[in-house]
Amino acid sequence: MMKQRRINKFKKMLVPLILGPLFLTACGGSSSDNKTEVVVEAPIKITAERSGQSIARQWNEVLLHAIRNDYARPTIHARNLFHISSAMFDAWSVYSAQATPFLWGNNVAGFDCTAEAINVPADTLPLQEQAISFASYRMIKHRFRLSPGADDIIATADALMATLGFDIENTSVDYSQGSSAALGNAIAACYIDFGLQDGANETQFYSNTSYQPVNPALVLGEGLSGNPTIVDLNRWQPLSIEGYIDQAGNPVDDAPEFLGPEWGQVVPFSLSDNDKTVFSRDGFDYQVYHDPGMPPLIGTDTSDLYKWGFSLVAIWSAHLDENDGVLWDISPKSLGNIHTFPTTFSQYSEFYNQLEGGDTSTGYAVNPVTDQPYQEQLVPRGDYGRVLAEFWADGPDSETPPGHWFVILNTVSDHNLLEKRWAGEGELLGNLEWDIKTYFAMGGTMHDSAITAWGIKGRYDYIRPVSAIRAMADLGQSSDAQLPSYHVNGILLVDDYIELVSNGDALAGENNEHVGKIKIYGWKGPKYIVDPATDKAGVDWILAENWWPYQRPSFVTPPFAGYVSGHSTYSRAAAELMTAMTGSSYFPGGMSEFEVVANDFLVFEQGPSVNMTLQWATYQDASDQCSLSRIWGGIHPPADDIPGRLIGEKIGKNSFEFVQGYLSK
Repeated sequence: MMKQRRINKFKKMLVPLILGPLFLTACGGSSSDNKTEVVVEAPIKITAERSGQSIARQWNEVLLHAIRNDYARPTIHARNLFHISSAMFDAWSVYSAQATPFLWGNNVAGFDCTAEAINVPADTLPLQEQAISFASYRMIKHRFRLSPGADDIIATADALMATLGFDIENTSVDYSQGSSAALGNAIAACYIDFGLQDGANETQFYSNTSYQPVNPALVLGEGLSGNPTIVDLNRWQPLSIEGYIDQAGNPVDDAPEFLGPEWGQVVPFSLSDNDKTVFSRDGFDYQVYHDPGMPPLIGTDTSDLYKWGFSLVAIWSAHLDENDGVLWDISPKSLGNIHTFPTTFSQYSEFYNQLEGGDTSTGYAVNPVTDQPYQEQLVPRGDYGRVLAEFWADGPDSETPPGHWFVILNTVSDHNLLEKRWAGEGELLGNLEWDIKTYFAMGGTMHDSAITAWGIKGRYDYIRPVSAIRAMADLGQSSDAQLPSYHVNGILLVDDYIELVSNGDALAGENNEHVGKIKIYGWKGPKYIVDPATDKAGVDWILAENWWPYQRPSFVTPPFAGYVSGHSTYSRAAAELMTAMTGSSYFPGGMSEFEVVANDFLVFEQGPSVNMTLQWATYQDASDQCSLSRIWGGIHPPADDIPGRLIGEKIGKNSFEFVQGYLSK
């Protein structure tokens, strides 16, 4: 029912879309040895580029549609987005004197993709479009043939080919006589072969080859509480949930394995061996780029930072009540404009507001485009926190985080105030050239973000809040040795948020069996929701052993380690890249918006109670908001967040510079 209720929110995301029909209706490193001078002058043809959306955009929409109908696999889809975007770039580059292909005609990480020179006519656009289409079509069919929505995905790709007038039965790879269809097929074949040996273990459906969890699964369900079987409070713990449904809405194993702990082995885009460290554990070498170092660990000299971080997650769950009387201005007047981040875990308490929520945002005095002040927008904090948690969660019908940023890119590209000048300079680019270049860059950036974040996840194997909070609460409290239930590794007590159950407490139990246990003032959990369309759990005192993230009971937490946050890494890398590609840190017009209708947006429970408009002045503001959403959602502590942002900043900047090497040659 939840999936049926979920609207595809990102189709109207950020700024008004100016979309015509997409894919179901007609609409209009090698050297230059692979290119020759003009030999044949082809007649000008009416193409999609000349009549509306570019062919690259149409295939990107098919790809995003495919991801929405696949399993929730952010690492794998970052790779799909990159490889297919790169194949489109190569197909376009073969006919362009202003770019060099990435894989076609090159050796990448020891893989040779041989290519022969072709004749380049005067009117290259129709040939580019055909080559792009065949390359995209073949790759999408290959990569999504085993998806749960494979029939629909392939039918959508077939429909676009039919609309464009291309013969899907043409499987030739002999482009020697100038066939752009065969060229597209050949480029796809090269990328498919490349993907079969790039370290992703595609032939075994991306399964792990070595990793094994040290903790037995935490079994979650009716009548089950605490975390009685955990062995190591610093390491990741699988979750066992009857009727487990992944974040894309697909039923999967009740206790899914860690997704992608060995993803650091995958061939990257721009990541450098100079940024790589290799760590051996249990006979496996984990490759880590931009190593952030060890997260806070309980039982060590960083134990207090560990406890503070997970306590903050529990406290922020108390903010998910629109009736607590707290109003926030969520406009760029008050939020955003963060220039520095803490560089040590001990500085985090100065950046995050542990009790009230939020960060050190200062906001902006004026919109630099309109030169007018941003208008204040007061909404209940409890509505804002819940909306953020769901908006950025990338749940059912979503494209996963890397695809989400392609949607943002597409929306920005459609804005009538955007001038499509690469890096904000030079001549205006046509739709196809802009889309090809930006997809290539965004795909490579998201791919590198996945390799980096998941390489770190696999190496450090860090625990998630639902496991840590329940496990610490089972041990007791660590704030005062003179109080009951003291344990050095217990949870921190915080007045009005994390306390001990005492005699006479409503949670004490009929026979005072819960006296001395830990209680948390927070979101009560999905147990209190029968119909998400009409019910809401609300916030109240609960036993800490029953603490639940603001998530569905069939999902709870993504099936992989927390440190570092994938959302923070993806989003900050994408924000840096968007800034570089557009030449401005600001969204077109100085602000982007997303309308949220009261009681018609939330999926986990009823709400929000008021209409609101999510607003961002800059790409980084959107990224920073995404990062905070994962804390309100109970998915990450601060220790997962900031390192992801700092690493994402490096990836975005480095990736853009790397892309420059394939342009203007």
